[in-house]
Amino acid sequence: MTSTHADVVIVGGGIAGISLAYRLAAAGTSAIVLEREDWPGQHATGRSAALYEPTFGPPVMRAFTRASGGFFHAPPDGFAPAPLVTDRGVLMVGEAGDEALMAQALEWGYEETTVAHARRLVPLLRPATAIGFLWDPATKDIDVDALLQGFLRGAKRAGATVACALPLVAARWSQGVWRLETAGGRFEAPIAVNAAGAWADEVARLFGAKPQQLQARRRSAMIVRAPDGAERWPQVFPAREDFSAKPTAGKLMISPADADPVEPHDAFADDLRLAEGAAAFERLIDWPVSRVERSWGGLRTFAPDGDPVVGFDDDVAGLFWLAGQGGYGIQTSPALSDAAASLVTGKPLPGYIAAEGVTTCALSPRRKQAPA
Repeated sequence: MTSTHADVVIVGGGIAGISLAYRLAAAGTSAIVLEREDWPGQHATGRSAALYEPTFGPPVMRAFTRASGGFFHAPPDGFAPAPLVTDRGVLMVGEAGDEALMAQALEWGYEETTVAHARRLVPLLRPATAIGFLWDPATKDIDVDALLQGFLRGAKRAGATVACALPLVAARWSQGVWRLETAGGRFEAPIAVNAAGAWADEVARLFGAKPQQLQARRRSAMIVRAPDGAERWPQVFPAREDFSAKPTAGKLMISPADADPVEPHDAFADDLRLAEGAAAFERLIDWPVSRVERSWGGLRTFAPDGDPVVGFDDDVAGLFWLAGQGGYGIQTSPALSDAAASLVTGKPLPGYIAAEGVTTCALSPRRKQAPA
């Protein structure tokens, strides 16, 4: 069987794998991406309505989001035909019992605001049960498709290969090289990257590596009719996160913000969770969810401590992990891919990422993880 050679073979063609190929190829490292589906980004990436939200999430994720800000706001020339981010903002509503959550959000960078301002932002807001409102004007919508396609075009232009409909069947390490078998041929490289998202632990077993105890969690979402003027609303959600809502394409997208553990699969929406999300939405917004026009589900994958797993496996030669982004994979992808490319090629973390307080130890698969 004929083999195709590269410096790095990446298993997984979501935002993680494609953005890494973009970074590696731009630096002169030959890369091949193996994607088992018919096109890149079919699962979590293609179903994401991501925000650039530097004031929300675990510390490591906030650091990578901040570090990605320069790329989102001023991408390389020719990267995308339109801006990657547009203004949105986010309004957090605090209710009785949410005091600790509100205090935490203030530490992260949210600003206190008034009920009058909150009602100007979301005129149909029901303020009766609220104890306070927090506002973050820095949050922006991300054009996820433009971001993925920009990484994809750039990777291919720099010489990377993206091969779809090629599920990995077997992996064998011999004489310093990984030989990866697929139904469409063999691929060889001294470094293999596991960027398989929710399936990363399953892929790891093919390499003889111990799983990282990654857990896929389902997130459901639905599109409903929007009131007049809703296109100007920010994203709005309660501090307890039993729903989130934001305008999109003349409609409202509502998610119950579910995070139920599931086995890796082609995700679909959970109807019970959607009903719970609709009820939570109507608790705070005076707008009936009378009909669901469309619904879908996606998977977000977490390591036990909630931080991404980025680095070489401690026990298996030539195997690099890039997994566990926990729902922050889109908004962290510019900086996280840059960090991963540096580590894959034996370089230190880029200075702008290290300046955010990120360390290789915090990302390493060998770190001692605690439950999030």
